[in-house]
Amino acid sequence: MAGSHEIILVAGVLCLLALFAGQAASRIGMPLLLVFIGVGMLAGEDGPGGIPFSDPTVAYLVGSLALVAILFQGGLHTDRAMLRQAFWPSLVLATVGVAVSAGAVGALSVLLFGLSWPQGLLLGAVMVPTDAAAVAVLLRLSRAPVPGRVAAALEVESGLNDPMSVFLTISLVEYLAHPESASLAHSALTLAEEMGGGAVFGLAGGYAMLWLFRRMRAEQALMAVLAVGGALAVFGAAQVVGASGFLAIYLAGVVVGNNPHPARVPVARFFDALGWLAQISLFLMLGLLVTPHNLPPLVLPAVAVAALLIVIARPAGVFASLLPFRWSVRETAFVAWAGLRGAVPIYLSTIPLMEGRPRGDLMFNIVFVVVIISVALQGWTLAPAARLLGLRRDEDAAAPALAAQHAD
Repeated sequence: MAGSHEIILVAGVLCLLALFAGQAASRIGMPLLLVFIGVGMLAGEDGPGGIPFSDPTVAYLVGSLALVAILFQGGLHTDRAMLRQAFWPSLVLATVGVAVSAGAVGALSVLLFGLSWPQGLLLGAVMVPTDAAAVAVLLRLSRAPVPGRVAAALEVESGLNDPMSVFLTISLVEYLAHPESASLAHSALTLAEEMGGGAVFGLAGGYAMLWLFRRMRAEQALMAVLAVGGALAVFGAAQVVGASGFLAIYLAGVVVGNNPHPARVPVARFFDALGWLAQISLFLMLGLLVTPHNLPPLVLPAVAVAALLIVIARPAGVFASLLPFRWSVRETAFVAWAGLRGAVPIYLSTIPLMEGRPRGDLMFNIVFVVVIISVALQGWTLAPAARLLGLRRDEDAAAPALAAQHAD
């Protein structure tokens, strides 16, 4: 009993510390995600908190639950206009862009760390997804002057590229365990099953929740409970049958958020709060999971990987993906720069740890350092990058034209 009470106390104190530290840091423009991870590291075994935590299975479970809340919240706030503007560019970014970036990072990892090609590609697959929480939060808090379709592409891409990265990660983990059973045809079929199944589960689950919201007569607080249960059921059912629960939960959120029903406002408000709690919990836990004294020998190689990812791999994937859509160079460059890494790459790197793959701890530590660099460098410079590239919000761009019309 005493141990349980202590865990509850520590959880509450850490949550409050992260919240207060985040409020203080936001005044100087520091990305909140860095603060949450930092508090977790200070509470961990190498910090003054001294809390030992090294269970990747628990980390995977907590991470999955947190991402259910984060992705469902992201879907709730993805309106139809955003999807119309950005669906096809975002889909190509989430597939072709992920594959190109993962290949480039994997090749460098083979050279720097002496990994085999499957291990290097696994590290690339884990590292390349952008983070829905990081992108949405930092775009909003930075107040970067970004055109609507660019912001839409970044947010929709971050919701769609998780399934692709999860597929690549699990496929490569399975290949490392059983290389004799792997084939290109099997991988293509698995990808189709995961994406197609995720889409079916997401749309069916979203419309089922919508039906219940419209027909149930219950207090608004219970509607939020219904949304949580439905979200968990959609994600869990998709994952159990081998479909993509990440795609399913995002699409379910899109359906629920884009159709009228009596619970629309209370559910959105509840998930706004739950999304923040999920982000804080996820980053605190990942900060606890890392062992800081293992990081210094990896800093320089990880900086090289981060530089390749930010300056070469991500831009190559973005320019290749957006070329058919004839986006301007400035818009494409900003999409490349704003590909923020966050909790998702660190979360995915727990899969090789959990499965006991060789050098899984090395991959986790490298990914952790790269994420810190990405959030610090890119997160802190989103607004300056937008201004440097001469981007403007749609309403700002329209203002001179309206003024000219009124003058005429």
